[in-house]
Amino acid sequence: MKVKPGFARNYLLPQKKALRATKENIAYFESQRTQLEANNLERKSEATDVGTTLEGLSVIIVRQAGESGQLYGSVSARDLADAVTEAGFTIEKRQVVLERPIKSLGMHSVRIVLHPEVSVMITANVAQSAEEAAMQAKGIDPLRLRDEDDTQPDLGATDSPARQQGGAGTGAG
Repeated sequence: MKVKPGFARNYLLPQKKALRATKENIAYFESQRTQLEANNLERKSEATDVGTTLEGLSVIIVRQAGESGQLYGSVSARDLADAVTEAGFTIEKRQVVLERPIKSLGMHSVRIVLHPEVSVMITANVAQSAEEAAMQAKGIDPLRLRDEDDTQPDLGATDSPARQQGGAGTGAG
């Protein structure tokens, strides 16, 4: 591969990311190539094994949120990595790929990259409590359920309009 001389001299060669294309270096690289390919294949097979058990995992993340379901803050890659680690799989935060920040309650699909060729999808269940997370896992929306409870009139607590008017106008004066 050809690069500009300054890039090679100042960055690639000192960082050991490249070698000059001399006969000795080409022979060395060819001898190491099979070793590198074998290591990559082994890492890929390990990632595939872990991916089959990790696929479809659902983690619960409890956060505070407002009435409309907006989180106070957001769920970051670090939070998701910690939750997956608590579930028994060791991953790093750089392996978590968020297309957009998670800023609302609900079920969110998150991609975990275990190897450049192996990625799996998990579900992040973001809720205000463990009970709400269980409801969301069953497909029930706790916010809608709470809103429906608020809109239904409580028949035992309301008085009729005639009583309210009659009681307010009379009094000893």
